[in-house]
Amino acid sequence: MDIASLVGLVGGIGLMVFGIISNNGSIPSYLDLPSFIITFGGSLMSTLGSMKLKDFINGLKGVLLSIKEPKAGNINDVITNIIDMSNVARKEGLLALEEAAGDIEDDFLKKGIMLVVDGTDPELVRGILETDLVSIEARHKKVIKFWEKWAEMGPAWGMIGTLIGLIQMLNNMEDASTIGPSMAVALITTLYGSVIANWLASPTAEKLTVNNSLEIMVKEITVEGLLSIQAGENPRVIEEKLKTFLPPKDRGAFEQDEEGGGEG
Repeated sequence: MDIASLVGLVGGIGLMVFGIISNNGSIPSYLDLPSFIITFGGSLMSTLGSMKLKDFINGLKGVLLSIKEPKAGNINDVITNIIDMSNVARKEGLLALEEAAGDIEDDFLKKGIMLVVDGTDPELVRGILETDLVSIEARHKKVIKFWEKWAEMGPAWGMIGTLIGLIQMLNNMEDASTIGPSMAVALITTLYGSVIANWLASPTAEKLTVNNSLEIMVKEITVEGLLSIQAGENPRVIEEKLKTFLPPKDRGAFEQDEEGGGEG
């Protein structure tokens, strides 16, 4: 589980509640069902209207992806795995990788290994894997687009709800004592719209974007690693090549992990 996303969601709502209570506010006064329906329901319907139903449903499920650890895994582990396979291929030949592929859960890596083992032309291997990579990123971007669109629609529908409330208030100005409460209810929809955008939708879109970038980078490392293995490059050279994907400060940590593994 991605603790950062979970803490951000829980902490954000917790701080809002704290802010209300610390100013002697009443939580029930911030709860209004019609405002909730207008803002949450209206913004979701606008989002639905801008995409296919399948993409809308997949987009909603994206909130679970944002609080899960990405499937891409640890980059150091991926590089280590590639180097281990390069050692196997160097000592026993490419065909020895077929047995190793049976224990691999990553479909992308498994596909790449089987292409290499089958003797597929390197350029064709690259083309197939990069096409797969483009398709994966396109699917991710559809989910991200859902959250970006909802973040855009939330405040807009909050304003629509506020305008509805203000019109109702102005149509009933006979009793001055009702103006204050009516104005408060009208503004609640603006609050709800802001909450949708800044507490839920935008952070989810950003986290999914981060996860997408990580997964794409891991798969790019995988492609380069497999092609290097197919070319018969030295495992040490492959390691140095793959480490270039890492920031300089992380390359040292990778070397330390490698040394620690060697001592074990």
